Amino acid sequence: MTLEPLLTAPLAIQIHAAAATSAFVLGCAQLIAPKGRTLHRIMGWTWVVLMVVVAGSSFWINQIKTWGDWSPIHLLSIFALVMLPLGVFYARRRNIRGHRITMLSIFGGALVIAGIFTFVPGRLMHQSLFGG
Repeated sequence: MTLEPLLTAPLAIQIHAAAATSAFVLGCAQLIAPKGRTLHRIMGWTWVVLMVVVAGSSFWINQIKTWGDWSPIHLLSIFALVMLPLGVFYARRRNIRGHRITMLSIFGGALVIAGIFTFVPGRLMHQSLFGG
């Protein structure tokens, strides 16, 4: 394992990776922490901000070019940016079921599924974890 590929990557990739890793760890903590309390709200708002950074920074990362400068992964970023306000809306309206489904969908789709694809051979995170 070496962080050199990540440390020498463009700033947008470094920001994206740091925010995604932080959002994943915080999201895992949210899954096991008590819900509805002040800590849940603080962690939740922090997670939302991190996810906006993750999704927003992805538009400056264009190594995979399926449609011009864009790839299917960018669709997950759009999904996250659309669904995050909906998840917050549900929480503020006390629609717990809608909030849970929305936030779990963002966590699963934009972090877990997209995160798995970062470890495909030839990608930066694969190089960092497994070398060359």
